[in-house]
Amino acid sequence: MSHVSRTAPRICPLCEATCGLTLTIEGTTVTGARGDRDDVFSRGFICPKGASFGALDADPDRLRAPLVRGDDGELREASWDEAFDLIAARVPALTKAHGPNAVGVVLGNPNVHTMAGSLYPPLLLKALRTRNLFTASTLDQMPKHVSSGLLFGDAHAIPVPDLDRTDHLLLIGANPLESNGSLCTAPDFPGRLKALRRRGGALTVIDPRRTRTARLADRHIAIRPGADALLLAALAHTLLDEKLADPGPLAEHLDGMDRLAAALAGFTPDAVAAACDVDADTITAVARELAAAPTAAVYGRIGSCTVEHGTLASWLIDVLNILTGNLDRPGGALFPLSATARAPRPAGPGPRAAVPGKGFALGRWASRVSGHPEAKGELPVAALAEEIDTPGDGRIRALLVLAANPVLSAPDGDRLDAALAGGLDFMVSVDPYLNETSRHADVVLPPPPPSQSAHFDFAFNGFAVRNQVRYTRAAVPLEEGRMDESEIHARLVLAVSGMHGAPPSAVDDLAIDAAIAGAGAPKELAGRLTGADGPERRLDLMLRLGPYGLTLERLLAHPHGIDLGPLEPRLADVLRTRSGRVELLPEPIAADLPRLRRALGDRSAPLVLVGRRHLRSNNSWMHNVGALTGGSNVCTLQIHPDDAARLGIEDGALARIESSGGGVEAPAEITDAVRPGVVSLPHGWGHDRPGTRMSVASARPGVNVNQLLDGALLDPLSGTAVLNAFAVSVTPAP
Repeated sequence: MSHVSRTAPRICPLCEATCGLTLTIEGTTVTGARGDRDDVFSRGFICPKGASFGALDADPDRLRAPLVRGDDGELREASWDEAFDLIAARVPALTKAHGPNAVGVVLGNPNVHTMAGSLYPPLLLKALRTRNLFTASTLDQMPKHVSSGLLFGDAHAIPVPDLDRTDHLLLIGANPLESNGSLCTAPDFPGRLKALRRRGGALTVIDPRRTRTARLADRHIAIRPGADALLLAALAHTLLDEKLADPGPLAEHLDGMDRLAAALAGFTPDAVAAACDVDADTITAVARELAAAPTAAVYGRIGSCTVEHGTLASWLIDVLNILTGNLDRPGGALFPLSATARAPRPAGPGPRAAVPGKGFALGRWASRVSGHPEAKGELPVAALAEEIDTPGDGRIRALLVLAANPVLSAPDGDRLDAALAGGLDFMVSVDPYLNETSRHADVVLPPPPPSQSAHFDFAFNGFAVRNQVRYTRAAVPLEEGRMDESEIHARLVLAVSGMHGAPPSAVDDLAIDAAIAGAGAPKELAGRLTGADGPERRLDLMLRLGPYGLTLERLLAHPHGIDLGPLEPRLADVLRTRSGRVELLPEPIAADLPRLRRALGDRSAPLVLVGRRHLRSNNSWMHNVGALTGGSNVCTLQIHPDDAARLGIEDGALARIESSGGGVEAPAEITDAVRPGVVSLPHGWGHDRPGTRMSVASARPGVNVNQLLDGALLDPLSGTAVLNAFAVSVTPAP
C-alpha cells in the first residue's frame, strides 16, 4: 500500500546547533531530512547528523518495549505497568531501609536534547532527596559552570561569543567545524566563521591539532596540551602589564580589579613560553591583537575544560573578555535571553543597577569515599564506581541512569562495569538502546524515536548566539505500544515518590502550581494555560512568565520559529553574587592559582594524549547509525610522523597505548595534523562488551580511550575528569 508523502518541521536533537529540519514522511516513516530554509535560526543549514535523522529514527536496534530482569537473570520484554510496578516496589523500599543517599542518579548528555530530559529530572531529584547526583557535566563542561558561578553568582550565566558581529574571535580547545559548537548554540558555525573572515575579521585558533577549524584560522597556535590556563594567564598579564586593559563601562561592575594584577604576577610570556611551547613574542602579539580589535571574543571548550586547570582556564577566558571591555557588549561575549528564562526586573528610569544575590558556593557536601566536593549540586562521575563498590554506610545500592552511558564516557569503565554488575541491588535505565551501561539494568525504559516526540530546547536556547524561540510537535503519531518520553519520566517520578498509580498529569500539575507560586503569579493562571498535555502546559506557563510574554498558542502559529533579535547587554540582570558585582578574583580561584604557578616548572611527558571530535558522531550514542559510519568517523590513533618513526609505528598497524588506568590497541593514523609529542584518540568508542544490542556499533567497536584513565586525576575546583593532556606510552602492538 502506497502512502502520500508529506513534510513536517522538526528541530534537530542530535547536537547543540539545534538546526531546523524539514522531514519527508511517508505514512509514519521518515524517509528524508533536509535543512529548513524557513527556520528563523538555521536558515536551511544541515550537517550529516541531521541528514541521517530518518536512519536514526528507524534504527531496528532501538528498544520498543520495556525490559525487566527475570529470576533467571535475563532481560525480557514486559508491559509498562509491570516495569513501573517493579520500580515502585524496589526504590522506595531501599531508601526507607538505607536512606535517600542509597540511590544514585546519573544524567547523560542526551537529556538536554529532549523536552522530557529537561523538565522531569529536577522533579525526580526532589522526590528522591539524594545527594548522589552524577552528570556528564563533570566529563566536559563543569569548569565553565563553576567559573561562571564564581564570577557572576550564577552557574548557568555563561556568556557566548557574538559570532555575527565580532571583529576578532579567539578559540582555545574548540573545534566547532566538527563539534557544531558547544555551550554556544550556533547553526552553521562554519558559515559564521567564514562570514567573520569575509567582513575583515580575524580568527585565532589555539589547539595542539591542526583541526578543520584551525585550517580556517588566520593564526593557528599549536599549544602543548594542558597548558591552556598558562597561556591565558600570560595574555591577561600582558594586557595589564602593558596598560592595554580597558574594561570600559564594565569597570563599575567589577570587584577585585586591583588584586588581579598581583595574582597574575609571574605569568609573563617569557615565563610560560617553555611550558606552553609557544614563543613569548607570539603570546604578546595575540594579547595586543585582542586589545586592538574594535570588538573581540574569547571562547573555549572541551580541550580547555577537560584538563588539570580547566576551571582556571574557563575563568581566564572571561577575564580576558572583561579586561578588553568585550564582556556584555555587541561583538564581544554576551548573555543570551531565552524565552523561558526568568523575566528581568522591570526597568525603571535610567540604567538598571545590579543588586546582591545569593551567590554561588562550592563544596556544600562531599562524596562519601574520596571526599570530592560537590559542584553545582553534582559529584564527579569519576567517583561513581567507588561509591558503589566501597562497603560502608551510605553506599549507593540503587542507580537510576537517564540517557547516560558512563561505562564508556567515564574513566576506568572496567571498574564501573564490574560495580554495576555486582555492586547494586537495583538499577533502572531510561535508554532507547541496550548499551554498555543499560545492559546491567533491572528495568530498561525505552523512549520513542525522535519523530514521535515534541521538541523544545530549554537548555540550548540559553546559549544561543541569537535570541529566538522554536517548538515542533511530534512529526508522526506515537507508535502503538510505545510510551511518550514525558510520560515515562513522570511515571518514574511517581514510582519513586510513593505516588505510584496516580496519573502522570499529577506531576505536571504539581510543577505548574509550584512555578506559579514561585513567580508570585495568580493561581488562576493555571486555568488559562493551553496545550495538548502536561509538558505543553508547562511550556505555555514558562513562555507566559518569560521575558517576552509569549504563549504556546503564538509559538504554534510560527512553525519555523520566532526571531527575538540579536543578543543585547544585560549584565545587571545576570549578576547574582553577594556583592552584586562581578567577582573578578573569587577566593577559590585565588587559592588555586599557586597550583597553576607550580605548573610553570612542569615539562610535558614525552607523549600525551588528547581526544578529538567527529562531525558524524556525538559521543557514544550515534555509533549505531550505519549512514554515519566510515569516512573520518573512525577510531584511530593519530600520531605525528616523527613520533611514529621514533617508536616504530607503521600507518594502519595496531598500536598499543597505555596509561594509569590500563591499555588499549588501535590502528595508527600517521598525520602531521597533530603536533609532535601528541597523540589523539576519539571519545565514545569501545562497543565490544557482551550483552549489548547495537549491531552497527559492535561491528565497528573501536576502543574506549577513557579506559586509559584510573579516575584519580581531576580538576579540583569542578571535579571534572582530566580526559585530555595525560601521559601515555605508545608501542607497536604485539
